[in-house]
Amino acid sequence: MIAADHPVVPSPLSDGPGGGEGKPPESRRRVFRRRFITATIIVLLIGIPAGYLLISAGQSRRSGKDKEAAAAADGLRDGWPSKMQRRIFEIPVPGNAVGIQYYETNNWKASRMYVTFRTTSGGLDRFLTGIGTGRAALEPGAVNINARDINITGWYFSPNEDWASITHRNEKPRPTQTITVNMTDPASPVVYVVSAATP
Repeated sequence: MIAADHPVVPSPLSDGPGGGEGKPPESRRRVFRRRFITATIIVLLIGIPAGYLLISAGQSRRSGKDKEAAAAADGLRDGWPSKMQRRIFEIPVPGNAVGIQYYETNNWKASRMYVTFRTTSGGLDRFLTGIGTGRAALEPGAVNINARDINITGWYFSPNEDWASITHRNEKPRPTQTITVNMTDPASPVVYVVSAATP
């Protein structure tokens, strides 16, 4: 068989007509568009989660302050704190107490329970014993509740009244109780308590 009987088929890789040319070169506009789309996708994949984390962190910090402000706006509530609140904040309100008011605030730094009530001389002794202290530990003539807590509660400590106070500290995580007592009428003292628990 002679060579003429076998037609030569050009290889796809040959440099014959239409071979080896591949895809035509991309135009600058197309290259720019492709790179822009790629960069946009990368920014979205990185930027959205990072932005979400920043927003979440800010909201977490603000939420504690917002809760405390909301509680302050509500003001003291009339009635007894729940048994659980009294147990957590270790505020043994005596059974004969009247005029009870309370509320609780929570933020990332501390949880506080504010309670005020009127009791009898014996009720005051039972309350102080339940806290883990006694009447002898009260400092006469002192108001130890700070300006921040006074501002939150709206309590007013007149300089014309007979005050006594004590700060009873416990080891964490147990709360610390700041107690001021109006002893103007010794038979019917009024107790103000701020119990603060910090994590």
